[in-house]
Amino acid sequence: MARIVLKFGGTSVADTARIERAASKVAREVALGHEVAVIVSAMSGVTNQLVEHCRSISPVYDTREYDAVVASGEQVTAGLMAIALQKLGIEARSWMGWQVPIICSEVHGKARIENIDGSKMRRHLARGQVAVLAGFQGVTERQRIATLGRGGSDTTAVALAAALEADRCDIYTDVDGVYTTDPRIVKNAKKIDKISYEEMLELASLGAKVLQVRSVEMAYKWDIPIQVLSSFEEPIGSDLPGTLVTREEDIMEKHVVNGVAYDKGNAGGVSVFVEGKKVGVIGRSSQVKRDVKLIPENFVEND
Repeated sequence: MARIVLKFGGTSVADTARIERAASKVAREVALGHEVAVIVSAMSGVTNQLVEHCRSISPVYDTREYDAVVASGEQVTAGLMAIALQKLGIEARSWMGWQVPIICSEVHGKARIENIDGSKMRRHLARGQVAVLAGFQGVTERQRIATLGRGGSDTTAVALAAALEADRCDIYTDVDGVYTTDPRIVKNAKKIDKISYEEMLELASLGAKVLQVRSVEMAYKWDIPIQVLSSFEEPIGSDLPGTLVTREEDIMEKHVVNGVAYDKGNAGGVSVFVEGKKVGVIGRSSQVKRDVKLIPENFVEND
């Protein structure tokens, strides 16, 4: 039996049908005897709507109240996921960031997690209850809701996995792993089975958007294996169908070229990394001094 954290992004919980599909994956993990905590994003598009509501009232607003508004999207999804799990006969309850609690800094809109006390949630998990946590949010020492910024649900998932001493953190999204290039553009793109924290961090920091940078930093620090996989495919996390981000020593076969990170906003080219070092930029081929086979990194918008 393992303790695992599952995170479902906005496209994976875009409507009630997708929430129920995600719940069925959680149920299959529970059936294997695992202790399961679930992190959910807001339903696709909801956060943007909530941000626009704030701006439509006033272009200059109190960021504390902004956080109170935009955090509500994840809270709705958490409640709906708990209901979907209960429908399947699974004991489940929703958790807000302040109930855990997840203590954050006072920088509203871009808060950083300072501490998580996972003891209460661990007791609930030990009783067989599934915990469904609203991602993207915590609470300050002044007892105000604070949000973690875009991609904050990934950070919530990895941070909670560390606090719960979980065996693995599965990030469900709209792709089935990290690819050698964007499969929407290149038909013969290959999925990478394993990639090191260092490699993923380099790629994420320079444009690869499969995982949020802060979440990879945290996984690296606390040695939490992350699996990126699709919520729309049949396998579940315990089948290990996705890409595992883990320690370099756990990867038997290493590629000479780690990847290529592409940033659509950067007209200067695409950064190439060989053995974790930046060696050049595509478009400036004279800078790449080695005879290597380029393995570009996929970039996918993640909630």
